[in-house]
Amino acid sequence: MEYLKLLGIAVIVIGFALKWDTTAVVVVAAIVTGVLSGMSVPDLLSTLGKSFLDNRMVSLFFLTLPMIGLVESHGLKEVAVSAIQKLKKATPGRILNLYLIVREVTNVFGISLSGQVQFVRPLIQPMVQAAASVEKKLTKKDVELTKARSAAVDNFGNFFAQNLFVASGSVLLISSTMKSLGHAVQPIEIVTASIPVAILTLILVGIYNLLFDRHFKGKASKHDKKEE
Repeated sequence: MEYLKLLGIAVIVIGFALKWDTTAVVVVAAIVTGVLSGMSVPDLLSTLGKSFLDNRMVSLFFLTLPMIGLVESHGLKEVAVSAIQKLKKATPGRILNLYLIVREVTNVFGISLSGQVQFVRPLIQPMVQAAASVEKKLTKKDVELTKARSAAVDNFGNFFAQNLFVASGSVLLISSTMKSLGHAVQPIEIVTASIPVAILTLILVGIYNLLFDRHFKGKASKHDKKEE
């Protein structure tokens, strides 16, 4: 009977695999788990409501979506593209490396940029695309590549540097989990151990981005030879 409580996980796996509505799948999985665990309907609803209230701050990023749409409609993207095209030394890799540094440094101070929504989509990716278009006319595949690389760099900077702030949720979670397992680990120790990871990420992703520049330069040279 204990294994029946795990059917909620099966519901999530099947629902995601069949591409059903995400919210509906999660709610159904929670109900299935609660019912099979012997919870009464009032207790189940109370638990769901409490969980929603405790985590309501997570949904605040939705408030930024209208703001992003507004600034884009007023030409933020065009301004960013125009500025980059005027900078002769700006390359996609250099822009991404600069953003990676900013991403890691802000994590040190516990500042969350919510990069994918507030920075990558309206600002960073258009700048990277504009810098790449200086070398050659971009194909649809090239544009998608700039989108993917911009998002990847944001993920690298956030994921591998998120433990650099001593009061971040991830650091506190690791510390409390280790203590519950009998290992007294202080948050500052976790931060110290995370510094080499962040530096290594900066170096490797930096090289990764410079190689990204070669992708467009190589295509540009081939294109010029064909025209000749």
